[in-house]
Amino acid sequence: MGGQGSSLLHRIPGFKPLHIVMLGLDSAGKTTVLYRLKLGEFVNALPTVSFNTEHIQFKGEVGNNMVFKVWDVGGQEKLRPLWRPYTRGTDGIVFVVDSVDKERLDEARTEILRVARYTEHQGVPILIYANKQDLPGALSVQEVEETLSVSDIRTTNLCHVQPTCAIIGEGLTEGLEALYRMIKKRRKMLKQQKKRGR
Repeated sequence: MGGQGSSLLHRIPGFKPLHIVMLGLDSAGKTTVLYRLKLGEFVNALPTVSFNTEHIQFKGEVGNNMVFKVWDVGGQEKLRPLWRPYTRGTDGIVFVVDSVDKERLDEARTEILRVARYTEHQGVPILIYANKQDLPGALSVQEVEETLSVSDIRTTNLCHVQPTCAIIGEGLTEGLEALYRMIKKRRKMLKQQKKRGR
């Protein structure tokens, strides 16, 4: 597992970290995920009233030095119209769901399908963190996939569902590695399409 922490890489002229936007309903654990990845420790977060942004850097299992600029956008209903402007031109989307809050998973499905269907998001890789897996009654990855209609998302976007526990950090870096691989795969596909179009 890679070490978390700040990096000077994003200050090098011409260096561009991957632009990632983290979405999800309020209380899903987005800000806890962000600061667990950034600081490597649990931070008791207040509800996000606008957004948080952090650079996250770590070495992956295959030695890749990954740097992400992550925007954590508030998930309250009144803030969700802001999701679209924040996700324009993004390299990847992270969607955090509370695996225990079964009553709100239908609402989460509505929101993630809306995000995936925006024209500008066609093909953008999506990582879903099935958070709070440590709690009794948490849905399995398969149940989360079925409830969120992930098969529909996969018709237009690369998508990976990662079981996580943000409080202890379990599954978080593995999820980012999966997102990194999907971003690389998409870039390769776009490059090949461009070559064929010449």
